Amino acid sequence: MELTEVMRTTFSCRDFTDEPVPDAVLHRILDVARFAPSGGNRQGQRVIVVKDPSTRRELAELCRPTMGVYLAQVRAGESPWNTIVPTGVDVDAAAAAPSSFPLLDSLEHVPALLVVAVDLSAVASFDRHLDRIGVISGASVYPFVWNILLAARNEGYGGVLTTFLAAREPEAQELLGLPAHVAIAAMVPIGRPVRQLTRLRRNAVEEFVTVDRFDGLPLRGD
Repeated sequence: MELTEVMRTTFSCRDFTDEPVPDAVLHRILDVARFAPSGGNRQGQRVIVVKDPSTRRELAELCRPTMGVYLAQVRAGESPWNTIVPTGVDVDAAAAAPSSFPLLDSLEHVPALLVVAVDLSAVASFDRHLDRIGVISGASVYPFVWNILLAARNEGYGGVLTTFLAAREPEAQELLGLPAHVAIAAMVPIGRPVRQLTRLRRNAVEEFVTVDRFDGLPLRGD
């Protein structure tokens, strides 16, 4: 596919056919994705291709309390897992309540499942002393994850970048044999989409790009 078409049509796919993703295709996808930039070109990403059904089931169960809170907050009209606006939801009750989410319910059977991690000893965290949740470390791994999705789209497959596994990182690290300094960045299912989207809805550039200041004039292309 032409690059612009891939960029404009790569969507979050959570519903896959039963068609398997051959290892050769996965290898080809990751071989392209590895050219993503990272801080200092230290390439701290690690990928685990999870094939074992029991491990997949355990990953799904680890995610359910996190998703239970997420869904409860959405039902309450909140932005889920927000670090700025306090929640009005009983988080413990939401986490303990049985929750169903189609992707987690089918995680054992998705055609391919990748867990992407990042070695924190290989990244520069320039925001480590700020009084907020750190985001800068992600710059050394999420371009790689996005390259995976672009490469998958180019091969006719789809996927989605999920992060809810990170809320149960210690258990996931133990399950997957990750050292404590290797953080969970994403869990990415990949497969042939049940339905291929070709037109996506996104905000116009003028709605989120301003000149000189946050409250500046919008950048226009005319």
